[in-house]
Amino acid sequence: MSQNIENIKSCYPLFEQDEYQNLFADKHAKYEEAHGDEKVREVFEWTTTQEYKDLNFSREALTIDPAKACQPLGAVLCSLGFEKTLPYVHGSQGCVAYFRTYFNRHFREPVACVSDSMTEDAAVFGGHANMNDGLQNALALYKPEMIAVSTTCMAEVIGDDLQAFTNNAKKDGFVPKDFPVPYAHTPSFVGSHITGWDNMFEGFCNTFTAKDVEYKPGSNGKLNIVTGFETYLGNYRVIKRMLTEMGVPFAMLSDPSEVLDTPSDGQYRMYAGGTTQDEMKDAPNAIDTLMLQPWHLVKTKKMVKETWGQPATDLSIPMGLEWTDDFLMKVSALTGKAIPASLELERGRLVDMITDSHTWLHGKKFGVYGDPDFVEGLVKFLLELGCEPNVILCNNGSKKWKKSMEKMLADSPYGQGSEVYVGHDLWHFRSLMFTNKPDFMIGNSYGKFIQRDTLAKGKAFEVPLIRLGFPIFDRHHLHRMTTLGYEGAMYMLTTLVNAVMEKIDSETMELGKTDYNFDLVR
Repeated sequence: MSQNIENIKSCYPLFEQDEYQNLFADKHAKYEEAHGDEKVREVFEWTTTQEYKDLNFSREALTIDPAKACQPLGAVLCSLGFEKTLPYVHGSQGCVAYFRTYFNRHFREPVACVSDSMTEDAAVFGGHANMNDGLQNALALYKPEMIAVSTTCMAEVIGDDLQAFTNNAKKDGFVPKDFPVPYAHTPSFVGSHITGWDNMFEGFCNTFTAKDVEYKPGSNGKLNIVTGFETYLGNYRVIKRMLTEMGVPFAMLSDPSEVLDTPSDGQYRMYAGGTTQDEMKDAPNAIDTLMLQPWHLVKTKKMVKETWGQPATDLSIPMGLEWTDDFLMKVSALTGKAIPASLELERGRLVDMITDSHTWLHGKKFGVYGDPDFVEGLVKFLLELGCEPNVILCNNGSKKWKKSMEKMLADSPYGQGSEVYVGHDLWHFRSLMFTNKPDFMIGNSYGKFIQRDTLAKGKAFEVPLIRLGFPIFDRHHLHRMTTLGYEGAMYMLTTLVNAVMEKIDSETMELGKTDYNFDLVR
């Protein structure tokens, strides 16, 4: 092969070279037993029809690209947000390799997470011995100040009891008796990554706060902020900045923004930043706990209301204009702090940006998929921009969430033609991109395959992907951006309107025929 140290090529254009093309052709001819191009095209065209869509939506026993991840992934992210905490997954090693690489590819950072590597014998006899050895080794090797344990499918199917296992590990001397080991059962075969985050956070609450303790809400003068499953690191920073500008004392409960964005300065940081144990112990004494993604923080809300005795003030994700206003006004009402002129100025700049971009975004149709709170906030913002979110899909959304979405859409002149789907996957979404074609789709990196399919039908059928959400594997540094607050709205608006203008550019490139200038003075 022609790959050499003087001329290193990536997969494209490397695989376009003759030797690779000949290799692919030989494999195709000898081993694949594939149908001919004409038959493949015939079937492809059929999968773009209303007839196929009806069949696709009638399937019951198969999920194709589910538009969600599994519970332990969320538990690991939650654990990474605590100071000097090592995420520990009780289960098979392959699962943990998946979690680590998933985060590695999104954040471009090494991710500390260990497994006790359950194999066939543990599946028969239980993973008690694995837990004992794993906790002891993790403590000795990586010297964390806390180990947060979650589970995979194997441990859940055989019924391993984390409470008993961790208690026995302490009793038998594998870890010190006073060493904190928060845990959560996170079976992958139910729920999703957002459920796992909520379950793990409840585990931290149970470790550091107790039902039989009398707390004094408001006595520390702080607000608690719980983001939920949040992968835009800029969102942690923008919330902190807004609260700091307001002069509000706060505690960010689970904050991985430092450990997942460490500098390259010659020093490796396995642990960086994060919520401290003292902050968790003091959390019940705060004025209130604001949950920024309430649709998936079900157990967290119950803990805040019933154990901590706080009101758990209702809040929508602070995304876009109105819901950021609502967030800041509720913070102001709870703390007595005025909203400063700096944030009013920032708000005014956002309104000015919306006005500037209105002519390009008004009436544009968008297909949207992702997690419930993120999709709800994004759709709300699209409606504020005069866009029409005509297809909305959320695999892990509830029926109650769907009703809330439909009401919000019905209340807007731009949501009248919208359709909301819950419990459906990206193969359903693919059908909708052909039969209910929007101008753009918004979602994570997996949407690129749907864009390629729409383009394969013909340029007129292409639905370009705008990358907002998680995971983003095929673009760099977007995880440092922000989608919350006025700043996040500015970023999303910039992304959306420039995608529209980029599409117009791509359609007006033919020299002397379509090369109109749409926003350029010669």
